[in-house]
Amino acid sequence: MYDIRPLDPKVWRGYLLDFTYTSDFYYDVKLVGNINCFRVTFEKKPFEQTFINRNVTNDRLFQPYWDDIIAYGMVENGTLIGVAETCVESWSNRLRVTEMWVDAAHRRMGLGRSLMDAVKERAVREKRRAVILETQSCNAGAIAFYLSQGFTLIGFDACCYTNTDLARREVRMEMGYFPGKAQGQS
Repeated sequence: MYDIRPLDPKVWRGYLLDFTYTSDFYYDVKLVGNINCFRVTFEKKPFEQTFINRNVTNDRLFQPYWDDIIAYGMVENGTLIGVAETCVESWSNRLRVTEMWVDAAHRRMGLGRSLMDAVKERAVREKRRAVILETQSCNAGAIAFYLSQGFTLIGFDACCYTNTDLARREVRMEMGYFPGKAQGQS
């Protein structure tokens, strides 16, 4: 198995992560509301043709706008093959996963689970009340992974990326994991 260790910011700052992925499913977000009631549904549906996300421009490690960053990584022959970057939201006592990435050739081998275990261990060690992260409604594979790790939907933003996120089927979803609850505490 691969050794997971904190990455040195001096070495890995600015490292570009390739978040290219494909998805055959998306979560169709429907919003209905009036003065008396708001109702939101997320229904899993198949894409008419495979969706390809080619986001290779924005996701870099150790960005200056995050606080108290620790990135847990796996390196093979000098190449990063997986990383979970975390930062502290002090005001809310939460740990945010700012980046979660496994190289395409190394997926479905347990690396993501091992990285997420390191994140959860940090949250428990630092007595954080929640671990939170962002994903997109069109990334069904990531959503399935986060659900398998005990995360649940805690919110969304229907216009985070563009004013047409709903039509584009790329709605920002916030997911959360609650360490105390997972351990049988209230």
